[in-house]
Amino acid sequence: MNFRTLDLNLLRVFDAVMAEGSLTRAAERLAMTQPAASHALKRLHGAVGEELFHRTAHGMRGTARAELLWPQVRAALAQLQAALSPPSFDPTRDAATFNIAMADATAAMLLPQVVSAIEAARALANIRVLPLTTRDPRRLVEEADADLAVGYFPNAIAAIVAQGDEATLHHRQLYATEYVCVMRRDHPLAAAELTLDTFVAAHHLLVTFSGRAHGFVDEALAALGRQRRIVLTVNQFATAGSVVARSDLLTVLPQQFLPATGVEHRLVQKPLPLSLSSVNVEMVWHLRKDDDPAHRWLRQLLVDAAARQTLVRR
Repeated sequence: MNFRTLDLNLLRVFDAVMAEGSLTRAAERLAMTQPAASHALKRLHGAVGEELFHRTAHGMRGTARAELLWPQVRAALAQLQAALSPPSFDPTRDAATFNIAMADATAAMLLPQVVSAIEAARALANIRVLPLTTRDPRRLVEEADADLAVGYFPNAIAAIVAQGDEATLHHRQLYATEYVCVMRRDHPLAAAELTLDTFVAAHHLLVTFSGRAHGFVDEALAALGRQRRIVLTVNQFATAGSVVARSDLLTVLPQQFLPATGVEHRLVQKPLPLSLSSVNVEMVWHLRKDDDPAHRWLRQLLVDAAARQTLVRR
């Protein structure tokens, strides 16, 4: 590629398509027609000597070469933009819509604080909550289905950390909590010490987003050569609380999520008779959003909401 003759506007189109995952949205973002954006990509492919995108059911996806080029192109464009016209975001003037993937309990915990902050600031932001159906939100964020994913993603976070500086996803912990065993107040086990034997002998309810028939508790029990009887599997913490409050089933929930059940006053929590890791609730986003001032504003809203909610629970 001859850099001296390269039209730098082609790099702006490349960056927009990578960020949006859609030629149509990229054209709208750049105030271009879709044919003009498509022609620009063809010119860029000719300059580079290979295709940089392929079409998928979800839109335009960058090739491996594109993923390698993008961080450098984006950084160079950001430096030029900062030098010529520093980016800004005024939440009271600039309308923005954010898609956040999170579970019902996380939403119930954080969103009242977020909405309160939006209204207090008279911001023009709109929040859309997407259902979280997985413990690995990387594809959701990579394909731009969600601007941000919030939840407990231990395996995904470990994979992101292992990639080091080559990671295309970023993360930040919002708060940490512990798993506890939950039952109704007049449950036969409520007044007794919960041992591993009594825990395993009881009937259980499992909360799972992925639909798997086992969770972290079952993996820990398997390591001890034990297993439990799961009578019911649901995908919402509110449903779990409602069922447990009216039955003899036990469930295991993050302690911080108990208010989200709506029936905390009817429940008893007990320490688990087995060891589980802490529940680190994190937000995950793509590096294409890292320097976006609107997205930085959104992330700070969630950080502040988590801090206030944690203080309330103490």
